[in-house]
Amino acid sequence: MWENIQAYLAITNPVYYALPIFAILTGLELYVNYRERRGAYEFKDVLGSYGMGIGSLFIDVVSKSTALAVFFLVYQYRLVDDWLTFHWWAWVLLLFADDLSFYVHHRTSHTVRLLWAAHVNHHSSQHFHLITAIRQSWTEVLYKYSFYVWLAFLGFHPVMIIMQISISLIYQFWTHTQFIGKLPPLIEFIFNTPSHHRVHHGSNIKYLDKNHGGIFIIWDRLFGTFQEELEEEPVVYGLVTNINTFNPIKIATHEFASIAQDVWHAPGLMNKLKYIFYPPGWSHDGSRMTSKELVANEQRKRLSKE
Repeated sequence: MWENIQAYLAITNPVYYALPIFAILTGLELYVNYRERRGAYEFKDVLGSYGMGIGSLFIDVVSKSTALAVFFLVYQYRLVDDWLTFHWWAWVLLLFADDLSFYVHHRTSHTVRLLWAAHVNHHSSQHFHLITAIRQSWTEVLYKYSFYVWLAFLGFHPVMIIMQISISLIYQFWTHTQFIGKLPPLIEFIFNTPSHHRVHHGSNIKYLDKNHGGIFIIWDRLFGTFQEELEEEPVVYGLVTNINTFNPIKIATHEFASIAQDVWHAPGLMNKLKYIFYPPGWSHDGSRMTSKELVANEQRKRLSKE
């Protein structure tokens, strides 16, 4: 069985074929950055991103193989037989169903601290460029595929699901750039674009936990997590409290270490559990604030000035 799964992954992973395109686009961005003296790149930061990306690549081979095996197991009990398998309309439906799955996974990774500890690695760079796209987590791949199991149960073929996940990953690469401004309004309304994704990577209070979509931005518009990039509010990249390290091991583990420390010092079992499963920034004594609390506090300050 595992041999068949590895064969499926080898022939159905379009990321392999996209790597030369990634390299060309990165080269172009580096050239424009040099020509315009933009200073978007920092050598140590780039090395940190490559370290995270390479580590994630090796871990994802195992996690994706396991996910595909689970998908095949669940697929045996699918609700719809054949109709959602390799037909053109099934690919169209899967495009939206997969992106909704990504949205839920991505938004949850920002609102549950244990999952944020895995996802925060991708937001830890204070720079934003195409190489930031490969700053992938070593631990997020251990749970992310669970958000796609329902697709196999519904009736989408496991190979289709894995392929669409890869297609979404390829699409999101180009959104990690400062060198593309806003696109025509219709595109900006429907799709995730560099402008929308810059907001997502912003540490500005106004931009926190916004624009979680993968290919489409429609989910954010529907579920109240959309925020337009504003000229009067330049994006400040990184975290609310930056970690200031380029060491991949520290990048991968720093928030897990913080959780462990909070759990150790927290009074009572319920507080310990809340430090694990409540949103990032929650504290039992109110010494820190979650994103929602930061936004509410900012609004109160603004109203008091008016």
